Amino acid sequence: MGTLVHKSLLAQGHALSETEKQLNLLQEASLPCFETKLKESNLYPLTAIGVDVFQINIGKMCNQVCKHCHVDAGPDRKEIMTRETMKLCLDAIDKTACSTVDLTGGAPEMNPNFRWFVAQLSARRKKILVRCNLTIIVANKSYNDLPEFFKKHNVEVVSSLPYFNSKKTDAQRGSGVFDKSIEALKMLNAVGYGCENSGLILNLVYNPSGAFLPPDQSVLEVEFKAKLRSQFDIVFNQLFTITNLPISRYLQYLIASENYQGYMEKLVNAYNPVAASTVMCRTTLSISWDGFIFDCDFNQMLDLKVSAKDQHISAFNIDDLLNRIIIVNQHCYGCTAGAGSSCGGELT
Repeated sequence: MGTLVHKSLLAQGHALSETEKQLNLLQEASLPCFETKLKESNLYPLTAIGVDVFQINIGKMCNQVCKHCHVDAGPDRKEIMTRETMKLCLDAIDKTACSTVDLTGGAPEMNPNFRWFVAQLSARRKKILVRCNLTIIVANKSYNDLPEFFKKHNVEVVSSLPYFNSKKTDAQRGSGVFDKSIEALKMLNAVGYGCENSGLILNLVYNPSGAFLPPDQSVLEVEFKAKLRSQFDIVFNQLFTITNLPISRYLQYLIASENYQGYMEKLVNAYNPVAASTVMCRTTLSISWDGFIFDCDFNQMLDLKVSAKDQHISAFNIDDLLNRIIIVNQHCYGCTAGAGSSCGGELT
């Protein structure tokens, strides 16, 4: 389907919400239904097998406006999780045996209750991940102590770095982002993050900058480590490669560049049943800034809530969620293509 047809669909759907428009576009592409692929792999319906990870989006406000951002985050976004909703999340976490809480945004550090929330999770002895965009650390003096704060609570830092040079990084994330990211990485290294035997984990994330799948994660990690060490004396633990899903700004890019149909076909042709069986949504719950429950962060951005009677954290029912059927759609091809993709990188 060509770009002109997509633009026509967008025009026709002007009264629809942005998420409805995106879902319409995903359905309009002449591609095999994802549910059909699951049936062929004897994986339909895809079901949850537990709740080990709470991934919580505590706000869409961000100091950056990245081209690939599926959250559509930026400085102008006002959606921020309140402390009251955070307390509901803590109550829900206490009702489960989850091991990990993954805090994301936007820039989660911009939520005024971010540090309080981390301290509460730390007191519960949960593994805490913070998806830090790095530049927030050097954005102004009030964030300069984040490396020490992260260290105090043994937070695992996961940060996006599209490439080991400024040209590709700034093209995807904004002018000057690479230099600020390098400065922030040095600050994290200075307190022990990414350093051998420190126990302080610093992982980087690579998202492709164009309409293609990420390369082999282990090979790219070796290259990233060598380049960052030799050029900037920076160290880190692991590199995660994540496939861009056709949602929000990345979907807009695919349409504008006339790559939409071709990219979707790449995802479909690379479908991997082994990756499909191990997708992160089977052991994860995603909580939105306003407390609604989703199978994953991507479903959250498409407003595809969980298949449960109670869909808000205020009425959390672990028994209803443990063996739920996962809500799937065409964008799910992104997590099941090639080696698979999750917020923790490759799946297979």
